Amino acid sequence: MNTRKKAYKLFEVTGIELEYMVVDRDTLKVMPIVDKLFEDVTGAITNDVERGDVEWSNELVSHVVELKTAKPTKRISAFRKKFAKNITAINAVLAERNAMLLPTAAHPFMDPFTETVIWPHGYNEVYALYNKIFDCRGHGWSNLQSTHLNLPFANDAEFSRLHAAIRLLLPIIPALSASSPILDGKDTGYLDSRMEAYLHHQERLPELMGSLIPEAVFSQEEYYREIFSPIAQAMAPFDTEQVMDHHFANSRGAIARFDRGAIEIRVIDIQECPSADLAIAEFIVVVLKAMANARWVSSYLQRAWDEEDLLPIFQRTIKDAGEAVITNRDYLLMFGLMKQDEMSTAKLWQHLFVEVYSELSEGCREHISLILEQGCLATRILARTGSAPDHEELVSVYKDLAVCLAKDTPFR
Repeated sequence: MNTRKKAYKLFEVTGIELEYMVVDRDTLKVMPIVDKLFEDVTGAITNDVERGDVEWSNELVSHVVELKTAKPTKRISAFRKKFAKNITAINAVLAERNAMLLPTAAHPFMDPFTETVIWPHGYNEVYALYNKIFDCRGHGWSNLQSTHLNLPFANDAEFSRLHAAIRLLLPIIPALSASSPILDGKDTGYLDSRMEAYLHHQERLPELMGSLIPEAVFSQEEYYREIFSPIAQAMAPFDTEQVMDHHFANSRGAIARFDRGAIEIRVIDIQECPSADLAIAEFIVVVLKAMANARWVSSYLQRAWDEEDLLPIFQRTIKDAGEAVITNRDYLLMFGLMKQDEMSTAKLWQHLFVEVYSELSEGCREHISLILEQGCLATRILARTGSAPDHEELVSVYKDLAVCLAKDTPFR
């Protein structure tokens, strides 16, 4: 979501970012040529390509490209064709280099320790600093693609309601979105391997991520004191040139962007096609709106949750997605489930789907129904690959996923 003059109100608009890998069309080996892609389109190496309603941007590594809404949108579903059109355009340019875009949140057989190329152009001083501190040749750094949602707030009161709702929903989002079951050619045992790797990628400076679930802070002043100040202190010995922005260094699963007046949700794995990504985004936004409007419980009760109580639910969900069982009765109460002692995350999302069904677009309903009936994308991938796939099987299945992306169709 771009910096803007007006303060958007709660749920007035949404900013969306989608990340994809660039790979060889035949072998699926990652190709660090995003700078060449941009140069082919604009005639110069740049960090951004403006394409009307959708912009293209670089990321930390040179094989990942981000597509994002140029301006926040009032209607998420309106961007389905816009993202799909840009994916077609990028694939057409990449085809000249025998390359294409590949979806899902992690490459299934990339070796990040030998294949990582850090973006060498604009903003490189920040990327180089991260690489110096953490060594970004790892799955939690250089082999991950996600969907980011940016939701606005106009003041502290709106921030409080939004942050409370997001913190509470974060632990179960991977049940819908997990799409990274395979790393290094093997089933990892985690349906959301991206987030499992992400949980450990900054352990040298734990202040940057905290518990991944953001702390229970509900004003800008609190946020700067409890989150940004420790981040700045932790980074100070390394950031001697003062190139790091505190917003950028915050690596929690949802981060407050006071410079934009928005909270950015970062725990959503990228899906097989933009229709699926936008369906999950729309569903999450509608549920968060219901929570912020106290449909099931008050914001006061939502604010009472400590991050250490929410993290175990998240950890179970990134492992088992929809099959993860929630045994915290108080958590289920937050969604209006008064008589349940335990429930799977899939059943909880089914409950929420019924609750907000009338507020969802038809396209959203179709894709969420598929997920609830057949499982998250990671589950569907493993149904095709099996638990011990060979290299040829992985290439075949992930080429099918690339076709889903190119045609904007679901993977079944």
